[in-house]
Amino acid sequence: MADKDNAVVEIAKRARIASYQLAQLNREVKDKALISMAQALIANSDKITKANQVDVEKAKSTGTDAAIVDRLTLNTERIKEVSQGLLDIAKLPDPIGEVIRGWVQPNGLEIEQKRVPMGVIGMIYEARPNVTVDAAGLCLKSGNAALLRGSSSAKNTNESLVEVMRNSLKESGVDIDAIQLVPSDTHESVKQLMSARGFVDLLIPRGGASLINSIVNDSLVPVIETGVGNCHVYIDKDADIEMAVSILVNSKASRVSVCNAAETFLVHQDIAPNFLPKALAALKDKQVTIHGDEKIKQYCEKAAISFEPVTDEDWAAEYYSLDIAAGIVDSMEEAIQHIRKWSSNHTEAIVSDSMTSIDKFVAQVDSAAVMVNASTRFTDGGEFGFGAEIGISNQKLHARGPMGLVEMTSTKYIVRGKGHIRGKVGERNK
Repeated sequence: MADKDNAVVEIAKRARIASYQLAQLNREVKDKALISMAQALIANSDKITKANQVDVEKAKSTGTDAAIVDRLTLNTERIKEVSQGLLDIAKLPDPIGEVIRGWVQPNGLEIEQKRVPMGVIGMIYEARPNVTVDAAGLCLKSGNAALLRGSSSAKNTNESLVEVMRNSLKESGVDIDAIQLVPSDTHESVKQLMSARGFVDLLIPRGGASLINSIVNDSLVPVIETGVGNCHVYIDKDADIEMAVSILVNSKASRVSVCNAAETFLVHQDIAPNFLPKALAALKDKQVTIHGDEKIKQYCEKAAISFEPVTDEDWAAEYYSLDIAAGIVDSMEEAIQHIRKWSSNHTEAIVSDSMTSIDKFVAQVDSAAVMVNASTRFTDGGEFGFGAEIGISNQKLHARGPMGLVEMTSTKYIVRGKGHIRGKVGERNK
């Protein structure tokens, strides 16, 4: 790893040095830096949107999927949103130095477990320039240096964003290498980042299944696996129909290019005759295509909504489009079995007025988030009050669900004694 030709290692070395300063900064300094970054992004909106337009036009000219172009687009309104995310992060309590637990041993040793930064965090993500800002802000507040490896499709946008934020850090007296952009011209930089063990403490990938799987499988650096979102909405036999329609439409159609959008809905057979006509009419208004089973086909024909026979690929799909898989189930148990088989363990929702059904669903569905009478779209760091999020974890180790400031930390034990030395096994100092 000492190879001078390894550009990522050289960048990571500078990040490591910056992380030592970051770990010692108090909340006031970090919050002022975040506020300064937010203001700088607004002040440089024209510059950023011009750079983004270059990326967007290139993406359109190469036939990039509309959902990806939507993720790539960073207009003035979205710059205001990501800027507000930094301001929201500044308002949050600083997790660093928090005493998680403390106790005194019988021998008089005082032991505390405190939150500390991870150190250097690498982000590998696709055409999502908002992640550039969110990740930089969350890393700064949690005392971590950020190595940002966005996709080549957002190259101009990311370069502009990082330049603005680094200039702002300089004015705030924070080491500018706390935020660095990893070159995105070739895939080699991804390989170097994945192999930078000892220089990078944690990698977080955000993107499609192929990106996440390749990093999880090949990285030598520890990885938190983030969320492919095959999310389900189950309409129970005891659901309020108007509420269920509203939740389903919002879950699917409010924004299709995000991981918390619903990709499948399941309807209990007892409520299907009353629910489906209203639900399909509402989905038709949003131009949604149903990929349905034979039971639901007759309802789709009556509603004159676009319909295709469902396949195993549909049940497993994260569409990123106005498509949704759908089926009628005989029982909630059948719905749960279906979810267990096809879910990516991101977010599932139940709509029901029965506490018995709700409790059973919550207990038996093993996903990072379970929504009760609420849209799947609420699985989001901002909606959870985290300010922003660095990703949504589908795994169970360390972090699960939306990852905010706390998930960006590790812990350290501080042990205080008064000349304590350890005796023989079984003995204790008094």
